[in-house]
Amino acid sequence: MKLVLFSDVKALGRKGDIVDVADGYARNFLLPRKLAGEADKGALAQIEAQHKAQARREANELAEAKALAVRIEGAKFAVRAKAGGNGKLFGAVTNADVASAIAGALSIEIDRHKIEVDQIKALGSYSVEIKLHKSVVAKTKVDVVAA
Repeated sequence: MKLVLFSDVKALGRKGDIVDVADGYARNFLLPRKLAGEADKGALAQIEAQHKAQARREANELAEAKALAVRIEGAKFAVRAKAGGNGKLFGAVTNADVASAIAGALSIEIDRHKIEVDQIKALGSYSVEIKLHKSVVAKTKVDVVAA
């Protein structure tokens, strides 16, 4: 029996997949629990429309991430931190500090978990990677200056 899955089913498929299962499995397990429904023309058209909408959303997110990456890579960022006379910082510059520097310079909010920063414990210029999308990574420089 051909069914459309309404939710993820372990070892069978993901939401929106069209699967072919035994009649008993469909009647006794999937249909009573509303995990799946019959794959008629209406359901197939609805699934196709959902797939197209999802593809459009993903394309828009990718385009926005690429545009944001261009903005980030073209900008300069400075983080102010307290430092001693020898250039060593009192503490360290974290990804949250970098996120606030980006927010101050470009007026955009970046989740601090998407920013990868090596240990910054001295004044200078450091490279930073920001994961904006699963396939878009922006690389920029952050200057750490004395406060």
